[in-house]
Amino acid sequence: MIIFRKFIETVLSIFHNFLKFRRDNKTKPIRAQIFSLFNATPHSHSLNKYIDYVVIFAVLVSVICIVLETVQDIESVWSKEFHTLDLITVVIFSLEYVLRVYSCCESKQYEHPFKGRIKYIFSASALVDLIAICPFYLDIFLAKSIDLRFLRIFRLTRLLKLTRYTGTLNTLMKAVQREKYVLLAAAFMMFLMIILTASLGFMFEHDAQPDKFESIPTSMYWAVVTLASVGYGDITPITPLGRLMTVVVSFVGIGIFAIPAGLMASSFTDQLRLDRNTFEDEVRKRITSNNFSEEDKADLALEAERLHLSQAVFEEIIQRVDLERKLNPEASPVLGKVSTELTLEDYRQQISTLRSLALSEHANALSDLINNESKTTQLEREIWKSLSA
Repeated sequence: MIIFRKFIETVLSIFHNFLKFRRDNKTKPIRAQIFSLFNATPHSHSLNKYIDYVVIFAVLVSVICIVLETVQDIESVWSKEFHTLDLITVVIFSLEYVLRVYSCCESKQYEHPFKGRIKYIFSASALVDLIAICPFYLDIFLAKSIDLRFLRIFRLTRLLKLTRYTGTLNTLMKAVQREKYVLLAAAFMMFLMIILTASLGFMFEHDAQPDKFESIPTSMYWAVVTLASVGYGDITPITPLGRLMTVVVSFVGIGIFAIPAGLMASSFTDQLRLDRNTFEDEVRKRITSNNFSEEDKADLALEAERLHLSQAVFEEIIQRVDLERKLNPEASPVLGKVSTELTLEDYRQQISTLRSLALSEHANALSDLINNESKTTQLEREIWKSLSA
C-alpha cells in the first residue's frame, strides 16, 4: 500500500512538473525545450531528473543482462527476453544520443549549428554514448560478412554513461591534474622498484626455476604481484637469497604502492573543499550584489547539486552568507548609511597590514603556503599576488 501511494505521488509530481514545464517553455523553440529536458536548467522543473532516472535504470538493466548472458544455463532459457531488453535499452540510448546532439547548440560551448555539433560529437560524454550503441547496429548490418561477436563486450561501456550524472569524476580529474607531477614521480619510483625487483628475482631464482624466472620481462609479473602485496602464490622464490629479497621488497612495496592511493585520497578531499569554498564565494558575491533573484538562487542550486551538497547544506550557506551581510553591512558593495570614509580607512588599514606581511622576513614561507592550491582559493592567491607585486 505504501509503495502504491509512493508511485501515485511520483506520477502526480511528474504530471505537475510537466504542466509547469509546458507553461514556462511554451514560447521557446523545440530545441531549447529538448535541451531543458536533458540538462539541468532553471526551467527544467525536475523533468530532467526523471529522464536521468530512466536512462540510469536502462543502463543498469542492460549491464545486468549482459552479465547474465554469459551464464550458459540462464542464457539458454532467457535469451529472447535478453534480446528484447537489449533492443529496448538501445532504442532509449539512441533516442537520447540523437536528441542530445540536436539540442547541444543551446549550450554556449556548442552554439554554432554545425561546428558546435561536431565539437559535441567528439566530446568524451558523446563518444561514450556512441560507443554504447555502436555494437548493436554493427552486429545488425555486418554480422553476415564479419564475425563481430567480440564487440558485444563493448556494451559494458554503457556503465560509463553513469559518469554524466555525477560531478565526482570531474572533481577526481581536477585532483589528478593538480597532483600530476607528484603522481608521475610516484609512478616512476614504482617502475624502478619493479625493474629492480624483477632483476634481483631473475638473478637469484633463474638457475633454480628457469621455467618461472625465464627472463627479466617474465619476472616482472612476479615483481608486481610481490610489491603490490597480492601474493597469488603461482610463482614463489625457493632459494634463501630469493626469499630474503622477497621479504625486503614486500615491506618496501607496501610504502611505495601506498603513496598514490594516499595522495589521491588527500587531493580529492582538498579539491572538494576548494570547490565548496569557491561555491560559497560565489554565493556571497551574488547575495551582496543587491539584485539577488530567484533565478540566481536556482543557478546556485544546480551548482550545489553538482558538488553533492544537500538542500539543507545549501540553504544553510545561503542563510549564513545573508546573516554575514546583515551583521557586517560595510562588507557589501552597497554601503547604505554606513560612513564611507570610515569604511575606506578600515580598508586601507587592512591593505597596509597585508603589505607588511608581504615585505616581512617570513614573506617567502607565507607565499609558499598561499600559493598552495590545496590551502587557499583562487581569489586569495590573486590578492596575495597583487600585494607582492
